[in-house]
Amino acid sequence: MLLHTPDVYGQELKRLVLSTDQKEVTGFVVTAGSTLGSTGPLPLVAFEVDDNPMTSMSAGGIVDITMDIADGFSPAFKGVLRFRNVSADTIVLSNVVPLGRLGKAVYITGKGKHGLSRSHLFLPDRQPVNCILPDNAWELGYSATPLGDGLSVCALTRRDRASADKATIRRFETVIAPGGSIAYNLFADVYSGDWQQGLKKIFQERYLYDVDRFDNSLFEREDLKWIRHTYVMHLIMAWDKFYHDSETGQSGLPAFIERGKKLYGGDDVIGLWPTWPTLGIDQRNQFDMFRDLPGGMARIRHDAEYCRSQGTAFFVCYNPWDESTRNEGHMEGLYDLIMQTGADGVVLDTQGGSSAELQEAADRAKPGVIMYSEGFAVPKDMQGIVSGRVHNALYYPPMLNLNKFIKPEFTIYRVAELAKEPIKREFASAFFNGYGTELNIFAPGQPDWVEEQYRYLGRTSRILRENTHNFLSREYMPLIPTLADSVYVNQWPLPEKTIFTIYSVKPEGFNAPLFEVTPKEGTHFVDLWNHEEVTPIARDGREYLPAKIHAFDHFDLGTNNEGEVGCIAQLPTHLEVDLHNNTLHISASQGSVIKVWAGVPDYERTPVELSSGAHELDVFEHFGRHEGKLVVQLFDQGILLDERIVSIKAGTPRLASKVEPSATAGSTKGMVEIPAGSFVFHATNGDEFISYPKHDEGRTFELPAFWMDRYPVTNEDFHRFMEASGYRPSDTANFLKHWRDGRPVKGEERYPVVYVSYEDAQAYARWAGKRLPTEVEWQYAAQTPDLREWPWSTDTKNIKRELEPVTNSLTVYKIKGIDPKLANLGDGKPYPVGRYKRGANPYGLADLVGSVWQLTNDVYKSGSYTYIMMKGGSYFNPTSSWWYVQGGPRELHYRQYLLRVSQGFERNATVGFRCVKDME
Repeated sequence: MLLHTPDVYGQELKRLVLSTDQKEVTGFVVTAGSTLGSTGPLPLVAFEVDDNPMTSMSAGGIVDITMDIADGFSPAFKGVLRFRNVSADTIVLSNVVPLGRLGKAVYITGKGKHGLSRSHLFLPDRQPVNCILPDNAWELGYSATPLGDGLSVCALTRRDRASADKATIRRFETVIAPGGSIAYNLFADVYSGDWQQGLKKIFQERYLYDVDRFDNSLFEREDLKWIRHTYVMHLIMAWDKFYHDSETGQSGLPAFIERGKKLYGGDDVIGLWPTWPTLGIDQRNQFDMFRDLPGGMARIRHDAEYCRSQGTAFFVCYNPWDESTRNEGHMEGLYDLIMQTGADGVVLDTQGGSSAELQEAADRAKPGVIMYSEGFAVPKDMQGIVSGRVHNALYYPPMLNLNKFIKPEFTIYRVAELAKEPIKREFASAFFNGYGTELNIFAPGQPDWVEEQYRYLGRTSRILRENTHNFLSREYMPLIPTLADSVYVNQWPLPEKTIFTIYSVKPEGFNAPLFEVTPKEGTHFVDLWNHEEVTPIARDGREYLPAKIHAFDHFDLGTNNEGEVGCIAQLPTHLEVDLHNNTLHISASQGSVIKVWAGVPDYERTPVELSSGAHELDVFEHFGRHEGKLVVQLFDQGILLDERIVSIKAGTPRLASKVEPSATAGSTKGMVEIPAGSFVFHATNGDEFISYPKHDEGRTFELPAFWMDRYPVTNEDFHRFMEASGYRPSDTANFLKHWRDGRPVKGEERYPVVYVSYEDAQAYARWAGKRLPTEVEWQYAAQTPDLREWPWSTDTKNIKRELEPVTNSLTVYKIKGIDPKLANLGDGKPYPVGRYKRGANPYGLADLVGSVWQLTNDVYKSGSYTYIMMKGGSYFNPTSSWWYVQGGPRELHYRQYLLRVSQGFERNATVGFRCVKDME
């Protein structure tokens, strides 16, 4: 009886149900005794002979396949397959895949004839993905077979090299003579969920059956865990100018480290290499080479201490093959080298693993010394070493490194050589797989593209460092489903946040919904590569995240400079960020440091740093006239907790002036009291070629009571100020241009003072114990609580500004509906204050419209311009063109900017001011 019931979940697979000839599988028996059926008979194994596809059911006459059951094996099922060449010819066996290839959720086997990088992961309806496997398992075959009801079988084949009989072992193939044979171990088990869960069971939980029980003791040592959080390493030869300048005798390390900080955030590790290719030129051994460097061991120790002071660990190298030079015990020599230099780690040349003796020698010298293997440690060797490299012998690295899936805590570095060619793909693939890059600069040269490539490394390394705990997650999920082929996504979850790394080989770029997510209350999505907020898009009842991946040059396809990456994070909402006008409001109840960036974060720039809590940041003060993104990040001990992005649209005017309180004592003669009240601000304006500010539109203000001048400041008022203060402006151009001999023209003493700048008006106000009003204060006082449009009335339906033809060729702008006894309609002639008594508002403020444009305190800046806001219109109203500033009396809510070039330029015949005074 074939069962698909919930009681099989969590069971192990114990037996395959085979046909009588053992060539096909018809069912699977789990530990509970239940038998699970597939959708049909499956071949016991699929493979290729001389590149021709075959299965266990179709290889008669060429290969005979038998299987012995490993009784009592646990966990899961194990059988031993023996392939025997029964033909008369020598054959080449390759690409052995358990349970066949057809109908699979996923399978892994070789593709093509690449000598080092043949393994591919095959997914339905997708291009195969080139992947890296352990060095002792390049020939492995894997498959995941869905059974139904959420259950699947994962199966693995591993070649038994020792079993070869009349057979020659190659990396991916076995050459079998007639009558010869080779054995493969076949392991299988059941799992539930997506196909990655089967891969996780075989690779991460069972370590590819390389070891019966994994000894995790090195990975549990606290003193060795620091290497997990490192991502950039340089290995430097001792004769490189970056280490020692032979011409000057000076160390090159300080300049090298400083350059690295600016371009890619600095090196986590620098390794010194003074041996190969000069070792053996005489009898000196590898340790002698260190001793004979300029300054000897004391200099090297100084270098190591300097590196650590800059946040960089210092490694030395060890050459296990050095057996023909001066005899010195390797373990004692290494111990002595670490003791004398204070090195933090050892690069193990030519070794894919370490040994208890090597680690013990290092431990005797100091705690926390890292062994770093040249090749990537296979699962059985991982027990004795915590870090290693993906060797650059594997040129053009495969996109997916399944070694990371085996042991996420194992520190991996991809070796890259920058001198040969641009290698953005190296950085991109390392980033996609969540590990670091070793820049091996043994090959000489510093091409002109170095800095550009290093900056790209800086972008990837910043994200890796700031989210390092995610890239150690044992819940790592490679290649989650996407809506597009050739755009790949890895998922790195932790309970508090999830990181998605993206790799694209679409040269045209990508900008569309890509992968499914589950929004959670209290979280949001941020594109960490482009630093943009991302909103899921609903499709067919599911939520998909859009991804924006940049294009790259089509001619870079197939080179080590191809591809582009992205990164999206699901972050907890710990930051509250709001940009109002020019003030950035930030609040964070968690974390320790808030960083605010003008534009995207970059190692060559410095953010504003704040402690956690509530802050108000003046953008002009900290970032000048920056327009574009403001990125706010929250950190705790260097780990990103949250990020929010706000943006300033180019050309947006922002209030740059501050209100300095006036004196509350002193005379209020000539002023009227403006009572406290609530005021909803609405403003209108003319042409928007240069934008007017919108940040206060519709905002309700609660204003305290204050005093305001009944009239604009007059010539005689300003003359008294001049006489009493001796004021002289720094820029005298056009200052009081209409006066004669330093005095107002006779008969114009009561005219509003004009030809004054913003600074002139402020100087007068300070002298008088007053200040300039803000636009909101001016409009509130002028409109009164009934929000009237004109000072004298709320009835405005009959007041119009219309085009009126004067001649066949001339059309002018006319104001209709205003009684000329209420205000000057724009006759071009100034008049003394108080002339239009009927035009005052209910508070008694006179000459609010049609007198002079009245300066406010509000100065606005954008990325290009600075201007002052004015109110009220003026006595001058040019009418022959729409392109003029439209003067005459203006509605109380109307605003006009006065563009700043210099004080002299902004002094006008139509611009004056009135003052306000704060109450106690």
